[in-house]
Amino acid sequence: MRQQNSRRSRDINGEEDRDARKSRHTLNVETSVIAYVFLALFLLLVAYFVYFMAFKSEDFINNPANPRVKGFEKLVVRGEIKAADGTVLARTVTRNGKEVREYPKGREYAHVVGYNSNGMSGIESDKSFYMLRSHSFIVNRIVNDLKNEKNPGDNAVTSLDTKLQDTAYNGMGYYQGAAVAIDCNTGGVLAMVSKPDFDPNTVTTNWKSLSSDENSALLNRATQGLYPPGSTFKVITALSYLKNGGKLSDTFDCQGSYTEDGYTIHCYGGEVHGKQTFKQAFGNSCNVAFSKVGLSLPNGALKSTAQEFLFNKKIPSDISNINKSQFTLKSSDSKALVMQTAIGQGNTLVTPLHMALISEAVANDGVIREPFVVDHIENDGGRLVRSHVDRSERICTRDEANTLKELMRYVVTNGTGRVVNSSSYEAYGKTGTAEFSSNKDEAHSWFIGFAKKGKKKIAVAVIMEKGGAGSSHAAPLAKQLFDAYLG
Repeated sequence: MRQQNSRRSRDINGEEDRDARKSRHTLNVETSVIAYVFLALFLLLVAYFVYFMAFKSEDFINNPANPRVKGFEKLVVRGEIKAADGTVLARTVTRNGKEVREYPKGREYAHVVGYNSNGMSGIESDKSFYMLRSHSFIVNRIVNDLKNEKNPGDNAVTSLDTKLQDTAYNGMGYYQGAAVAIDCNTGGVLAMVSKPDFDPNTVTTNWKSLSSDENSALLNRATQGLYPPGSTFKVITALSYLKNGGKLSDTFDCQGSYTEDGYTIHCYGGEVHGKQTFKQAFGNSCNVAFSKVGLSLPNGALKSTAQEFLFNKKIPSDISNINKSQFTLKSSDSKALVMQTAIGQGNTLVTPLHMALISEAVANDGVIREPFVVDHIENDGGRLVRSHVDRSERICTRDEANTLKELMRYVVTNGTGRVVNSSSYEAYGKTGTAEFSSNKDEAHSWFIGFAKKGKKKIAVAVIMEKGGAGSSHAAPLAKQLFDAYLG
């Protein structure tokens, strides 16, 4: 009996030992898991810190809101801003013993280059930090430090093409508005003009009148101007229609006007297009056909397509102060507003830069490249310091882009954009006439499109405020830009 009790006692003790060991093992495992989790979090934190210091810290410091940037001017002479061919667009000179910023090209580059007094704008603001760093030859820097003299800052070299900028600036004439040209292969801005303009050399002297100007001369209309797109928006409406079962061969009958629920849409100038295919309606910019298209689309379809093309979204770019284009049509809105929106009227608003990017995406088989103005930073001796990093994203399929190409090509060969056609290169486009007031005789003149020759491709957007039909004013300037770039 005692032996049985002894064995039973040993069994119980053994079970308790096993339970204790199991409990300790479980505790050790839980402790190890917690330790590994914290270790992993620590390593992630270290990795992010290294990444931030290596890739993001300069962008953070370069924020125009950072007051420390101005302090660098005590040590470094602000670098130059140059066009792609080396033409100096901004430089620091000494007058009466004081450093001042000089802009040799004056008004022509005012908005894209910006100014550096009474605040900053344009490249002067976006790349301020980089132009206040010096990567000059180290011996020269040591000598300057010993002499208590400033070192020369790095230079910002842009993608701007002086010939195209001249063409865009002169071609705008006295019209207010904007013109943008982009290299489709890189995303580099080749020209950016906004009017009315100002002289960046006299900003301080004229600040009071500039800051209260009713025409908003300081506003860069290319990136900040929000306009009704007019018929240029039919690129979006057309794609939405085709994505939802429509065909290029579908037919429409236009008698110059169309009425639904008591609201009437007219074709521009009351023109009667008669029986036409959808392709022909696009080429003719027929408001009647596209009003019917808008009403035929499922609820939310047009908004979905618009948002795929970056409406209501931030444009991916290191160019600052780009306004979002706005598409606000809701499923509950009236048929009248649906009809207006489908032809680019209603409440839709766009920036010229955004419309140029839409053309670029079509040219690039559905891929949009991040637009940029500064191609690289170099030191005072021309040595590369930092290059723009190419980024892109797909916003439509290759097949969809090819269909839009077919439509935009037809506009140039057979439709409202025939003035842009050329035997020297292949041009594609869409004209637009955007009403902006109750006076039907007042309208903005639009053209968006692209052209290619060999491997070169250029996308443009032109708007001339109160210019009337897109075919009469904006399209001829687009043709001049194509000619200047593709010759």
